[in-house]
Amino acid sequence: MAIRLTQRLLQTQAPFLTRGYPLLVTKEKTEDVAHTKSALQKKLTGTDIPSAQYGGRHGVTMLPGGGIGPELMGYVREIFRYCGAPIDFEVIDIDPSTEGNEDLEYAITSIKRNGVALKGNIETKSQSLSEVSRNVAIRNELDLYVNVVHCKSYPGIPARHKDIDIVLIRQNTDGEYAMLEHESVRGVVESMKVVTVENAERVARYAFEYARQNNRKRVTTIHKANIMKLSDGLFLEVANRVHKDYPELEHNNMIIDNTCMQAVSNPHQFDVMNMTNLYGTIVSNVICGLIGGAGLISGRNYGDHYAIFEPGTRNTGTAIAGKNIANPVAMINASIDMLNHLGHNEHAKVIYDATYQTIVNDAIRTPDLGGNHSSTDVVENILKILSAKRVNWPHGNYFNQS
Repeated sequence: MAIRLTQRLLQTQAPFLTRGYPLLVTKEKTEDVAHTKSALQKKLTGTDIPSAQYGGRHGVTMLPGGGIGPELMGYVREIFRYCGAPIDFEVIDIDPSTEGNEDLEYAITSIKRNGVALKGNIETKSQSLSEVSRNVAIRNELDLYVNVVHCKSYPGIPARHKDIDIVLIRQNTDGEYAMLEHESVRGVVESMKVVTVENAERVARYAFEYARQNNRKRVTTIHKANIMKLSDGLFLEVANRVHKDYPELEHNNMIIDNTCMQAVSNPHQFDVMNMTNLYGTIVSNVICGLIGGAGLISGRNYGDHYAIFEPGTRNTGTAIAGKNIANPVAMINASIDMLNHLGHNEHAKVIYDATYQTIVNDAIRTPDLGGNHSSTDVVENILKILSAKRVNWPHGNYFNQS
C-alpha cells in the first residue's frame, strides 16, 4: 500500500507545494508560486526587499500565535512606536481551536501581499486528520526553504558554555515534516520522510554561501545516513557535491546523536551547521539551551520571495502566558532581523543596542536568565534607553524621542 501511495503522489499533477499538505489548499497556482528558479539557477545573492509603500513605510504581516505570542508582539509594537520604526503591522489572529483553514489562508494571502511577516508560534489544537500544522503549512506554501538561527552567547548571562557562536542552517520544507502519514493496516502507521535533490541542494548551497559571505571556516552536515541510507544518504551526498564549489571552506559531517553529545560537551568545534528539518529542531533547542534558553535567540525563514521572522526555538510558552515573566528578547531580536531585512538598519541598531544594554550591562533579566525582573521591566528599560537615542533615517531626516 505504501508503494501504491508513493506512485500516486509521484503521478499527481498538483504543484509540489500543495502535495506537501494536500488537505490545506488545492487552488491552482500559476505565477504566484514562491520558488521560480531551480537550485542550479539560483545561488544566494541576498533576499529581495519588498518595495516600501506609503511614504517609505513597509507593511508587515504580524501573526501573534498562541501562548506568550500576543504579549510579546505588544512589546514589539510599543518599541517600534517609540523609536519611530516605519512599519505598519497587519495583525492576523489564527484561532488554534477552529476546524478549518480559512484564517490560515488569509494569513498566507497577507504575507504574499506584504512579503514579510513577524510570527509567534501558532498552535494547532485540533486532532482531526484534516487539520494540518499551521506553522509547517505556512512555510511549505510560501516555500520558505531555509531557516537560519544564529546562536551567539551574551556576556554575563548564566550559561553552560561561554563564547558560543554557531549558525544553524536548517531545511524547512522537506524531511520528517512532510506531513505524509497513513495507516496501512489497522495498528500500523507509516510516516514518509521526503528528501529531494533540489531542496537538499538549496539548503546546502545556502549554508556554504552563508559561510563564504560571513567569513566562516567550516560547514558541518548533520545526518543519520548510517541508518537512513537513502534519505539522509542523499542529503549528505548533495552536501558533499555542493562543497566542491567552495574549496576554501572545510566540510565535515556528523551523525545527529553524536552531534547532540558534542554540542553539549564541546560546542566550540561547530561553526555553520547544515541539517534537515527534524534535526534542526533538536539541535537548535539543545544549543539555545546551552547559551541561556529559548528567550534569547531569533530565527529567520527565507524563500525566494518571502521572509518570516520568529523566535529561534519556536516555543509557544503557554505555561507562562499572562504572568509577565516571559523573556521578550527573542521576539525583539526577531523584529530586529526583520528591520535589517527591510533596510531599516539604523532603527535595528538602536533597538539592538538598547536590548543588549538592558540584559548585559544593566542586568535586567527575566527569571529564565536567572533574574527577578518582569517582562515589562525589560521593555521599560529598553524604552528608557531609546528615549535618549537619535535615529538616522536613510533619507536624511532625524527622529529624536524626548
